[in-house]
Amino acid sequence: MQTSENNRAEELKVLGWSAEDVRKYEELWEYRHRWGAINLEREDRIFLRKAEAALPKIVSGKAEKKRLQDKSYYRWLSFYRDAMQAAPQKDGEIGAWQVLLEEELRAIDYYEPVLGLPDTLKSKELLPIREELAAQAASGARQESFDFAGVLEELKRNEKTSWKPLRGEGNTETSYPVLSLDAASAFRQQARSRLTSAIRELFPSLKDSEKEPPAADWEASK
Repeated sequence: MQTSENNRAEELKVLGWSAEDVRKYEELWEYRHRWGAINLEREDRIFLRKAEAALPKIVSGKAEKKRLQDKSYYRWLSFYRDAMQAAPQKDGEIGAWQVLLEEELRAIDYYEPVLGLPDTLKSKELLPIREELAAQAASGARQESFDFAGVLEELKRNEKTSWKPLRGEGNTETSYPVLSLDAASAFRQQARSRLTSAIRELFPSLKDSEKEPPAADWEASK
């Protein structure tokens, strides 16, 4: 378990932890700091381990910079993308929502925003953009169903996370347009242009970025 002379509640807030969980972390950290961990309940020790595992590692008294791919927002998008990739689908087809998430992650890989609290708050403005693009893709597409809320609830039964449903809390919509590869290629270009531009304009940490838009053939290094 990584420890420090000061509790790191503010960093958990930036990572998107709820106020209740941040307060619990502060109380448990203070107790351990004063009295040690031996008298903590097992579930409280587990909670502290999970909280501190989510924080950047401490090296020589300083927090090591967290990789972009380890940030909560990036992992949230990746979780949904992976769930869609794992869903049954016919050869020669791809879900429009999978394309949207792939292009959003591509833009993030390219521009490398901080993905702290200011960025994640502004990212909420991407929700209607995703919905608009998905609705446009639905015209002429084959319709399937994907349980956007359900896959997250299943994850929460096994892991501690404060992630919200991709399409917004309380949204039970399961519409899932599925495109042929030819149609998906044209849709990908449309989604790429819109999402890359939106992320560049919305995220505060990119305000002073001088990067030109990515080339058409740009791909993130593995």
